[in-house]
Amino acid sequence: MNRRDPIAILGVPFDNVTTAETLTIITGLIASRQPHCAATVNAEFIVQALEDVELRRILFDMHLVLPDGTPVVWASKILGNPLRERVAGATLIPCLLAEAETRGWRVFLLGGNPETMEQAAKNTLAKYPRLQLAGAYAPPVQSLLEMDHADILRRLHEAKPDVLLVGFGCPKQEKWINMHFRQAGVPFCLGAGTTIEFLAGAVRRAPLWMYNTGTDWFYRLLQQPRRQLEHYRRDLWVFGRLVLRQAWQLRSWKKSAAPRRPDAVTADTAAITVLKPADSLNAAEVRQHRDAWLAAVEQRHVIVDLTETRMVDSTGFGLLIRLRKRSRELGRGLVLLAPNSQVRAALRLMQLEDFFALENTLDAARLRVEKETGSAQSAVLQARTDIMVIRWRGEVTADSVPDLAARTQAQLDHLPAGHQVMIDLTGVVFVDSTGVGFMIRLRKNYLQRNLVLNFCEPNLNILNVLQHLKIDEYLLGGSK
Repeated sequence: MNRRDPIAILGVPFDNVTTAETLTIITGLIASRQPHCAATVNAEFIVQALEDVELRRILFDMHLVLPDGTPVVWASKILGNPLRERVAGATLIPCLLAEAETRGWRVFLLGGNPETMEQAAKNTLAKYPRLQLAGAYAPPVQSLLEMDHADILRRLHEAKPDVLLVGFGCPKQEKWINMHFRQAGVPFCLGAGTTIEFLAGAVRRAPLWMYNTGTDWFYRLLQQPRRQLEHYRRDLWVFGRLVLRQAWQLRSWKKSAAPRRPDAVTADTAAITVLKPADSLNAAEVRQHRDAWLAAVEQRHVIVDLTETRMVDSTGFGLLIRLRKRSRELGRGLVLLAPNSQVRAALRLMQLEDFFALENTLDAARLRVEKETGSAQSAVLQARTDIMVIRWRGEVTADSVPDLAARTQAQLDHLPAGHQVMIDLTGVVFVDSTGVGFMIRLRKNYLQRNLVLNFCEPNLNILNVLQHLKIDEYLLGGSK
């Protein structure tokens, strides 16, 4: 089925789907036999993503991002492009399990503690007796980087599930999924939050009518008053304030919008296509030109010329995010040309400035495309004679780590004991948890060989990822 255009709320691109449509999409993803991942995202989740660069990037790249929470749906209405339905994990997962029972999908439950998981498995099979429960495993409680990932992957490879529900809690479960969904090879992985506790009966679920009326928050408040009050005090205040700011910006743009002009898709060079939105990149424009723009990204590098674009609404930002995601998947460059001050302010508000390359002139945009394309492949270079300096560039992520590891180790394996190595991160634009895990393993392995290996010059995004994983001092401080 053709999905509706995503809607960006504070930088998170939500799929505008109903629960029934979501199940249809999941059916197609499983039928493809290719690995996919999804998340159900509420207001608390969005606020965490605003502070956590890696979590933001994960949501940027998810195959399916579902609105879990009435405040998210309300926010979409305030922004003028309403999401049609709340797709809560608490209601989606029972539907998914029922569908799995009917279609013969194999399901694996991951997370919780051993007692809770055992009860969850029993209750699940009691409710869905024909369900093929391929596995139910609660790993020891450890930090993300300390977990025995190899053991979990071994279990998944042996079980061969079609559906994997990961219940480590946000953001740990989303980071684990992002690290491993490709290698696990499971067609559909979903962050399940407290679903395992719900299945076990350890946490009581609000009645269905409360979900349907958006009053389940009150039920959670009665169960966990201290935690929920703190959540409402902080997260909903931050979320609501920023949504109103995004809405105010949109209202200001609409008042000052110039008369419409036709947009165009033109070839700048043999390798670059220039997309020229109209003065208003809104839902109507997205519907009209989406297919041509997506086709352009499939063929060439892209420059989105925003010189005469005065406003971008939440659907417009959703399309830009979709174009950027696809261009990166294909190893192509995408640059936003000359966004005005209001568009730049919106990008800052949604924490999207770092996800897009921004340039003020066409010549600079062309050079940026070449630079982005060149940095897509991580490079290892050697410099100086007294200290080996290895310069990484591009992204150090689950996709790039295997090649980067081989090239780095080829540089290091012949070094004698006692040699000093500095890995310069100046040219690295982003590192995810898989990349951080590789950095830790690299440093430990060469410390055992009596080599001094350190990392230097991380940008603020990389530092943010390291700090959230509480590994910045180890990798950057030179301590053993």
